[in-house]
Amino acid sequence: MWRCSIPGVTKIGIAQYKTPISVLVLIHTPDLQVLLLDRADKPGFWQSVTGSIEGDETLRETAIREVGEETGLMASRYNLVDWERSHVYEIYLHWRDRYAPGITQNVEHLFGLELPQTLPVILSPREHLRYEWVDWRVAAQRVFSWTNVEALKVLGQKYGQIL
Repeated sequence: MWRCSIPGVTKIGIAQYKTPISVLVLIHTPDLQVLLLDRADKPGFWQSVTGSIEGDETLRETAIREVGEETGLMASRYNLVDWERSHVYEIYLHWRDRYAPGITQNVEHLFGLELPQTLPVILSPREHLRYEWVDWRVAAQRVFSWTNVEALKVLGQKYGQIL
């Protein structure tokens, strides 16, 4: 269980910085169709559900909240699994102002959410422009972040497939 205790990453005045601890939730079906979301702030940047922990949330609570906010799906109704893997990555320069001064890296924890079949989702227009369900191999070619590619490789391995 993770709780945020990073100095300087709480409220400062009325602004709140993002915590550099996040989740990536790879939403997929048993036949490895994967949900991809096109970012509203960077059109053409396809990704899985992602988001930073808030307050005293656990990683699991963050994953459930982010899935709900970004897709309208209730993750607690399905098979949400903490893959007990994480990646440390350099935060892109164009998103660094969301973090406290001096924060340059983020720790991203991987979760899988298996749905029985592809489902329609309700996007948050503030966050995403559109969504697509695609084969996991296609997803690995389309996502913009290397951590998302690595998560897709893990998914394939869990099902005995290799990218």
